[in-house]
Amino acid sequence: MAQCLQSVQEFIQDAFVPLVAVLCSEEAEKVTRKNELNFEELVRPFCRLTSEVHMRDPNNQIHVIKGLKISINNIVTQPPQPGAIRKRLNDVVSACQPADGLVANVITAGDYDLNISATTPWFEAYRENFFQTTSASDHEFLNHYLACMLVVSSREPEPIEQFLKLSQEQHRIQHSSDYSYPKWFIPNTLKYYVLLHDISEGNEQRVDSVYEEMKQRYGSQGCYLLKINSRTSVKGSEEQIPDPWSQYLHKHSLQNQDSYEDGINALIMNKNAENSFITSLDGLEHIVKDGVPNNFKSHPLQLDNVTDPVGHSDNPEPAKSTGSLQDVKKQNSVTAHGTCLTLNDHDRIRQFIQEFTFRGLVPHIEKTIRQLNDQLVSRKGLSRSLFTATKKWFSGNKVPEKGVNEVKNTAGLLLYALFTDQELVYILFAEMAAVSAFLQPGAPRSYPAHYMENAIQIYKDCRCMVLAERCTLLSAEILKSQGKYSDAAAILIRMTSEDSDLRSALLLEQAAHCFINMRNPMVRKFAFHMILAGHRFSKAGQRKHALRCYCQAMQVYKGKGWSLAEDHINFTIGRQSFTLRQLDNAVSAFKHILINDSKQPATQQGAFLREYLYVYKSVSQLSPEGPLLQLPLPCINSSATRVFFGHYRRLAEGEKQAATHVSLDQEYDAESSQQWKELEEQGVSVIYKGTLPPNFQTTQYCLNSQTDNSRYSLAVVEEPITVEVIFKNPLKVPLLLTDLSLLWKFMPLDYRDFPNEEKELISNEKDSHAKVPFGNEITGTEVIPEFVINGEEIKPARLKLFPHQTGELHILGVVYNLGTTTANISNAIDGTDPTAGTQAGKFMNNFLSVRGKQDLEIQGPRLNNTKEEKTSVRYGPDHRLDPIITEPMPLLEVFFINFPTGLLCGEIRKAYVEFMNVSKCPLTGLKVISQHPDFFTFGSSTASLTPQSPTASENCSAYKTVVTDSTSTCTALTSLVSPMDFGVDSENPPGVIDVPLPNSELLPGASVQLPLWLRGPDEEGVHEINFLFYYESTEKQSKMSHRVLRHTAVICTSRSLSVRATACRSNALEDEEGSASNMLVFLDVENTNTSEGVREFHIVQVSSGSKCWKLQKCISPLEDKDSKLTSRERAKLCFKASRCRNTETTSCLSEKYVFADLVLGNEQIISATTPCADFFFQNARMLKSKTSPLQANVQTSQTPGKQSVRDSLTLVQQCHEVELNIIVLWKAYVVEDNKQLILEGQLHVTLHSIGKEACSFLQKQESQEMVVLKFIRPEHPPVPPVPSLDQLSHLIKTSLHYPEYFSHPFQEKSLCLVPVDLVLSNCSQADVDVIIDLRHKSTSPEALEVLGSFTWLGKTQHKLQMKGQEVYRLHLKACFIHAGVYNLGTPRIFAKLSNQVTLYETKQNSVPALIIISNI
Repeated sequence: MAQCLQSVQEFIQDAFVPLVAVLCSEEAEKVTRKNELNFEELVRPFCRLTSEVHMRDPNNQIHVIKGLKISINNIVTQPPQPGAIRKRLNDVVSACQPADGLVANVITAGDYDLNISATTPWFEAYRENFFQTTSASDHEFLNHYLACMLVVSSREPEPIEQFLKLSQEQHRIQHSSDYSYPKWFIPNTLKYYVLLHDISEGNEQRVDSVYEEMKQRYGSQGCYLLKINSRTSVKGSEEQIPDPWSQYLHKHSLQNQDSYEDGINALIMNKNAENSFITSLDGLEHIVKDGVPNNFKSHPLQLDNVTDPVGHSDNPEPAKSTGSLQDVKKQNSVTAHGTCLTLNDHDRIRQFIQEFTFRGLVPHIEKTIRQLNDQLVSRKGLSRSLFTATKKWFSGNKVPEKGVNEVKNTAGLLLYALFTDQELVYILFAEMAAVSAFLQPGAPRSYPAHYMENAIQIYKDCRCMVLAERCTLLSAEILKSQGKYSDAAAILIRMTSEDSDLRSALLLEQAAHCFINMRNPMVRKFAFHMILAGHRFSKAGQRKHALRCYCQAMQVYKGKGWSLAEDHINFTIGRQSFTLRQLDNAVSAFKHILINDSKQPATQQGAFLREYLYVYKSVSQLSPEGPLLQLPLPCINSSATRVFFGHYRRLAEGEKQAATHVSLDQEYDAESSQQWKELEEQGVSVIYKGTLPPNFQTTQYCLNSQTDNSRYSLAVVEEPITVEVIFKNPLKVPLLLTDLSLLWKFMPLDYRDFPNEEKELISNEKDSHAKVPFGNEITGTEVIPEFVINGEEIKPARLKLFPHQTGELHILGVVYNLGTTTANISNAIDGTDPTAGTQAGKFMNNFLSVRGKQDLEIQGPRLNNTKEEKTSVRYGPDHRLDPIITEPMPLLEVFFINFPTGLLCGEIRKAYVEFMNVSKCPLTGLKVISQHPDFFTFGSSTASLTPQSPTASENCSAYKTVVTDSTSTCTALTSLVSPMDFGVDSENPPGVIDVPLPNSELLPGASVQLPLWLRGPDEEGVHEINFLFYYESTEKQSKMSHRVLRHTAVICTSRSLSVRATACRSNALEDEEGSASNMLVFLDVENTNTSEGVREFHIVQVSSGSKCWKLQKCISPLEDKDSKLTSRERAKLCFKASRCRNTETTSCLSEKYVFADLVLGNEQIISATTPCADFFFQNARMLKSKTSPLQANVQTSQTPGKQSVRDSLTLVQQCHEVELNIIVLWKAYVVEDNKQLILEGQLHVTLHSIGKEACSFLQKQESQEMVVLKFIRPEHPPVPPVPSLDQLSHLIKTSLHYPEYFSHPFQEKSLCLVPVDLVLSNCSQADVDVIIDLRHKSTSPEALEVLGSFTWLGKTQHKLQMKGQEVYRLHLKACFIHAGVYNLGTPRIFAKLSNQVTLYETKQNSVPALIIISNI
């Protein structure tokens, strides 16, 4: 049970108070009515004694009674009606509500933190009034009057005679058979004579004389002189006198209050519902003098008889009866009471009550107890029978089950038998014995709860529900005081029944408090019984208490997965709140039903939705012009809101393919977004000379939860802003949204004026009630007429805004009408809707809908950078809904014509791209930024290097071709070009390409079409190639400096040819060259294509491009001149390459490239023109950009010694470098749709060094196995790198020049001298010291058997120093003594760098230099 203001002892003491009757003369009533009080009301606040009362029992032992309270009431000759009693109890409970500032009791039980009212004053008020209104019964002496006060005014002519009349009237009422009510304790009732004197009337002498006469007649202990009304002038007094009567006057005389309230209620009740109730109150018209209704004729024990005239309704019309009670309280609060009384009068009244108690009532009670005790002792038979029966019935032993069953079965018949035999007192004795045992201090036995349980059960079986309820209230309070909450809850629950909803509700609520106050709180039982109590409160008409019970139970069920229970509780809370006109609470309760994951069927959810719409509409009608309320449906995933800036791109038109750009239909890819960001930064850094401006902001056309929204995004005026809002319908019934649009506020700003003047903030929310949104002249707002969301569907809605001014825009939320679809409305008229009968036609005609809004509140990402942010929960800003509207900017649209989707690796295809400016501003500075610049080209800026379109060459080739003579040799045709002619600028990164617009700008509304050559990537597969078109406005803007357009091309490439190339030194030094700078290039070409449609490949031309090397001629021409390769065939080609001549070597200084074409077909493809040269330079630049970081990672801050070593290493390495680029041009014959097509393309192979194989595509490196990383501290400093032995052995290239056949007449001259030239070529750029040793002879026996021996004449060792790239010819003479075959390759060549010490022997060719000497 809940906490009470009184202790259990005080409660029991106040439940059984002595009753004192009052009879007043008319004059005495007039005296008290000056204070707006009767005598009973006058003394009521002073009826609790402040001093202790000492009482002696028959054994002359003194008992101390503290806080004794007596009840003084006017004599009423008829008992109140049971219906009137229930109505008073109902009104008392209804009027007592929790205070607004009441501090709740917080109880923590497991995972629950419950806010529960610590006290239940309505229950205490009910309990107090219950004991006050309990009628007296014949089988007990409770509620029997012990004494009677006879009050006479001193203004009476003969006060003594008036006392006599009142005494006779009391005697007649008590002893006459005409009056069965009220009940008196003993026949000889104490009469106490009170002379009431009005001090304001004076005449003190007469009063004193009358009082002296009264003392002589009635004794000093049987009378009293009470003087009141000391105040004469109320208006002129400034003294503030307390009003102790205000807290008691709402408890008016039962009969007067009921007569007043029932009469009012009978006039205002609903005719259809309460006709029987009005008829039953007709007896109230017959009232007696004291205002007590006298139509109660039932037996006292039948207080709860079903034939009661008013039935079992606790409150026929609770709302109106509560109102009547409030009116009475208001009237009482306005009227001032005790205005003629002073504080001294208060003390006199208090003293009067004490004198009456101490000198009159207590002695009378002591005397009566002694008399009853003497009678009981003298009647031994009665004593034995009484105590024997008591011992058998109510001893500590357990009552036999058979006896209990017999009592239950025959309870109704035994009641009257026991009554007649005076044995019903046994039940009362059990009840009183239990209470007395509890109150007895130091009792050896515990509280006999089974006494009470037996008494309650017998009372219930006898249908004496009032007496059973009295026992329950007493026993429950006692058990609670002993901490036996479980037993208290059980006895309270057993008392609930269907005959009284109010009583059942109060007892169930107290049982719930018992469960929550246990040592181990039983939270779910508390909630369950609270719901039961709320249900019974609702049936009793106590809607406020019902609402409170359901709200307290909701704390337990909320968020625990009990969805059906939550729905029931919320639904009941919503209905109760709506009935009590607490519309906000009703809306909130119905809102929770709709937004939670409900497991209700669709029909029930539809009923919930209609209830909510009806309640919401009632709320909105209270303030039609007020701000819109928040709607709970549909649910909005605010974090998933996406914002798109700009127009939707046009789709493909015929052969035109629009740029993909960005749209809401694309899914966000973080990796792709990072690539676009890097491309844009690359383009901006070119404009700003390699750096990014401090205020640079990456362009974001589509914002979502994964983008960087920490900065305000930029939007362009007159361009739409599309907001995608994700709606979710959690219900199983469809929802209809009409007139759906965005809510926004806007601050106009002119960014061209500094500083900006403050302007008024504009919003369309104030006129959002209208269907046509406000502010279209500032920001156009799109309205969606209808938007249907099916049951449990997630559906996006795309809403647009059209800003017409520059400034700051803030998107706040969405506004719409929420309603049900036609299908739902047709099923709306069912029994679950309380408004269906009256509103059905309205729903069908107007479609029940309400207008409201939902805010878009987006929480930014959690910050996790600093230590403070990591240790706390902080979120960053998210400004995706707060764009800044900037000045007009150009808008570019790009279309691709004849753009392929599939290519062969290296295939060249010509397409066209169209640029269109669809804005009102000219654009300039158009660039294309891509990570794959080797995929496309716009051609050379020089017209002579770009082929005209269409070409007149064979098969409409994309190349610039020239028909060659069939008799021409395989000699290379050379040309000299600069990379600058093809847009290769060393200052710009390779991925930034300027678009050659006419006059470098595109006017508003203008378009231009440019050719675009494409080359298939070298690796097969599906490739996504990103194009970022960067452009600017001709007028510089303060907010937006540039714009970009994105396009992603998806190209599927298949295999074509695979080319491998190797370079090696040539031993032959032709005379016409005069140098040793020749080498051989070997090509291994394989057809790797396995497609059936590709018939064969033709190698039509091999070209080279380099600053210092060129292909000279083809050494191994084929019979068919061009090489034909079918699937998996392979061909080997050999070419001679040489350094460029003096006229061409100037290109090394001028950064120009020499292109050499070796034609293997019928026409020459001029490789030095577009598109061959474009892709050549792009490929070379891409390779250089990939390898340059490795080469540039050379430390320059070294000591002079280490620096010289590194220089030497570089020089040695350079002698092996070639840097020759090979271009293999091919044609493929493809059959497609029974038509033969000729495709063409080119492959690139870059030879970097001699002897190292190069491929046409980069080989994928196999992933290495992970090894354990070891950190080792070196004991010695790292040794600087030195040239390897192999590198040093190739510093000098040698060649012997001699006649292969030489004839000599040995008969004439025995010695044959043959001149031999040894040609030495320095392959490096460094000075080299060379030693030539001619003393070496072959010592191999095999060589001596085959080859003869000879001798070199002259110096046997030559020393010389050769400059970089120097060729030196040394003249030697070989001496032979007879004919034969000789090997002249015996000289040993040693070389070293001039700044080095160690000599290295150069590697000579393994092929012997044979000479044949013949005799003539």
